[in-house]
Amino acid sequence: MKLALVTDLHANREAVEAVMAHAAAQGAQRHAFLGDFVGYGAEPGWVVDYVIEQVSRGAIAVMGNHDAAVVKGPSPTMIAQAREVVAWTRKHLDDDQLAFLGSLPMSVREADRLFVHANAFAPTQWAYVVTRMEAVRSLLSTDSRFTFCGHVHEPRLYHLGTNGRGGEFVTVPEVQIPLSAQRQWLVIPGSAGQPRDGNPAACYALFDTASAVLTYHRVPYDHDSAAAKIRAAGLPERLAQRLIDGD
Repeated sequence: MKLALVTDLHANREAVEAVMAHAAAQGAQRHAFLGDFVGYGAEPGWVVDYVIEQVSRGAIAVMGNHDAAVVKGPSPTMIAQAREVVAWTRKHLDDDQLAFLGSLPMSVREADRLFVHANAFAPTQWAYVVTRMEAVRSLLSTDSRFTFCGHVHEPRLYHLGTNGRGGEFVTVPEVQIPLSAQRQWLVIPGSAGQPRDGNPAACYALFDTASAVLTYHRVPYDHDSAAAKIRAAGLPERLAQRLIDGD
């Protein structure tokens, strides 16, 4: 089965539509949404409704920190700009959409695969996996062979060998990566809705569960239109520019 890994959609309809169309063309048979459906972007209602529809068809979905903030209130560590968008987003979601976000699990385990937004060692604390050290900590916290997570808006790939040593691969789009059975793997697809690695193209990854082959993808989309909607909504200009610059 080809599983599309999509995370950090961030209320960006244009990016989500482009990613999903690309995944369909690549033969994706199922989807895993790794959280942060809202926040930053101007179309939270559309994105939440889309994910609800996909979940009704068998997709996996887990809670992200922005989803939790909209339902429960922002955490003390959330920056002022994100807090502003959280408050705006809450006003633009209906009761059913808020109830869906509030019902999302922190993680989902299926067979040898773990799906979580931030990490495996403390999912509710939203710590980032930004170095090999945090990746190893996450991998040591689960016996799952594969951990799929988001939160970090850049595509990354880490592994842990049977000797307890961790490593990192440089991800290259469109290159198939066989994930060895002798290692545990932590896969971060990168953000679909707000990439931050200097490339504005949306990110996602495709995982073949039968062959354990992973492929990262970058998908150009109409980021100018998405940015224009952010401006029209009266949200911070920095959020619009970020889509254009990809940082």
